[in-house]
Amino acid sequence: MKRTGTPLLVLLAAVLPAMSGCGGGGSSYSAPSTSSSQPPAAGPTTTIRITAAGVSPKEVRIEVGSRVLFVNEDTRSHEMMSDPHPVHTGCPEINQIADLAPGQSRQTGTFGATRNCGFHDNRQDGVTSLRGNIIVGQAGNPSDYY
Repeated sequence: MKRTGTPLLVLLAAVLPAMSGCGGGGSSYSAPSTSSSQPPAAGPTTTIRITAAGVSPKEVRIEVGSRVLFVNEDTRSHEMMSDPHPVHTGCPEINQIADLAPGQSRQTGTFGATRNCGFHDNRQDGVTSLRGNIIVGQAGNPSDYY
């Protein structure tokens, strides 16, 4: 019977614990908690919370190259999508949020251009408290935000 992978597993079992002790000097560095499929935003994180009362804030202003974090603090699921309903083509970066179960959070894609991005809960597109706006502008250019 031929064994495959066993030497590699033994090697990894020996090397990984040794590597975790590297760094010396008492460094307090810890790896970012974001997944590799979604690199962190270029600037500070902007958060939109979803509650039973609606989204808050209803409007955020971010710079090109940023993302927005949606957090579902409601007891029901929400499906956050880009305007216009039902085609959701205005800002596809928002469509990465999609379905959020209670307690879940997810980031949009990276906004690559200045524009005004409306969003809504696709399951309740007529509920105004679940509608909002992400205004994307260039850093240092206040006129982009109005």
